Amino acid sequence: MKAYLAAAVQMTSLPDLQKNLAQAEELIQLAVNRGAELVCLPENFSFLGDEEAKTQQASEISQQSLKFLETMAQRYQITLLGGGFPIPQNPENPKSGKLFNTAVLFGKDGKELARYHKMHLFDVNLPDGNTYQESDIIEAGSEAPPIYYSDRLGNLGLSVCYDVRFPELYRYLSLMGANVLIVPAAFTAYTGKDHWQVLLQARAIENTCYVIAPAQVGKHNPRRQSHGHAMIVDPWGVILADAGDQPGVAIAPIEPSRLEQVRRQMPSLQHRVFKN
Repeated sequence: MKAYLAAAVQMTSLPDLQKNLAQAEELIQLAVNRGAELVCLPENFSFLGDEEAKTQQASEISQQSLKFLETMAQRYQITLLGGGFPIPQNPENPKSGKLFNTAVLFGKDGKELARYHKMHLFDVNLPDGNTYQESDIIEAGSEAPPIYYSDRLGNLGLSVCYDVRFPELYRYLSLMGANVLIVPAAFTAYTGKDHWQVLLQARAIENTCYVIAPAQVGKHNPRRQSHGHAMIVDPWGVILADAGDQPGVAIAPIEPSRLEQVRRQMPSLQHRVFKN
């Protein structure tokens, strides 16, 4: 692993596939111009809005999102994560079942490196009156999140949004060798103001890992608003970059020397007592 710059992209995605992909490319280019080698897009980067519309357009969203990620990774010679978009359970007959909320990682040659179907689904009634029932259209993934092992970028552990509330998932990733945890999200404005930052810092501190957290921000439709604050957190829990409350990019260095320093000074992973 060598030192490099990573970017957590922050978007305001809408129920408009082409506008979202254009916005994503603009922000990818901004990140690349600033030197980023690993660029991470948020959950729902290609479509965010009415769930019925997402279901109806899922096949097109899936196909165009995958092609977009492949093309962008090759064009800009980066490792690129698409943080979450719908993929039909049965691509041959996309209307026959539910969808997977899927994060996909592409290498700079345009080849797919890793794929993860979100395991924890956001079925929540919030005190602000909003109800979210992700399981209405999304099927939970049944396989543990993958790690992409890279001599250049470190060992990248994948997750998606609501996963961040389940520390056992990230402990699994860290014990499997992950040292960079990626948490693409569309965190609600209501929960994000109290929980987003502290959850990211907790996952970084308890696993002595970097955390890269691209995010959605602002209003997507009359009922849906996201918190923003895409950020990168170091293994000590220090916030290295925060994109604030507007579309943009949080960029920070991922440094193996810092990772080694923190793990040497705070060897908590070695001191675990409960190991099952």
